[in-house]
Amino acid sequence: MSDCYYELLDADDPVGERFAATDLVRSTWSASIQHGAPPSALLVRALERCEQREDTRLSRVLVDLLGPVPAEGDLWVRSRRERSGAQIELITAEMFAPGPDGSPRPVARASGWRLQKQDTTEMLHSPAPALRSLAEARSRDMAKDWDSNYLHSVDWRWLTIPLADGPGESWIRPTVDVVKGETMTPLQRLFAVADDANGIGAKIDIRQWTFLNTDLVVHIHRVPEGSWIGIRAETSYGPDGIGTTLGTLFDEQGAVGAIQQSVLVRRRQSR
Repeated sequence: MSDCYYELLDADDPVGERFAATDLVRSTWSASIQHGAPPSALLVRALERCEQREDTRLSRVLVDLLGPVPAEGDLWVRSRRERSGAQIELITAEMFAPGPDGSPRPVARASGWRLQKQDTTEMLHSPAPALRSLAEARSRDMAKDWDSNYLHSVDWRWLTIPLADGPGESWIRPTVDVVKGETMTPLQRLFAVADDANGIGAKIDIRQWTFLNTDLVVHIHRVPEGSWIGIRAETSYGPDGIGTTLGTLFDEQGAVGAIQQSVLVRRRQSR
């Protein structure tokens, strides 16, 4: 089994950095498309590397999934600085895949506010109640029922029972790198699992419904430490096939940020 989501094929391709995806990007909805987490992490990699400044970091990242991201074939990623500033910058990144005519077209986009850092240790504050410890979490071995896909790339441990009342809670640790041969950064690790909030917060039966998120917005007040990311999330459903997931992201020291996702809910077609 591969130890990464992507392999870098050409760093100097005119369209952007060219990648090939491994089987570990494949979604549980369909093996032909990618789970939302690997593209999100790869786009964050591009945002972090764009005209880097050591005195700044990403504060808010918005990822829009423009449609199904194909699991096979070439992918390209490029980034640019949209707004320059001494204290505030806006960085954007795009992922491309071959369209119907074979030419690259956008399949996902990300934007990130990059803010200048200063020492505010004296005012640390995070009111979200901490998750229970990792020692209390239990694996459900979800990968056992699937061919090689995203579930085989994470160590996923539940603190709550899926579909139970109240927010869902899990600890998740990516077990592979985003790009082959590269050490994952703390924010890449966060985005390699943040997209799972929709599933953790789900309150409907996956055998009867699909619930795909079209985006994720993450605000990060503290860069996570360690290899484990905790998620507490709950999804609300409206009467017209649209839902919203709201959640909090954690490391083992406490909350690190907040996440929100738009959710498209559809009844499965009977066979």
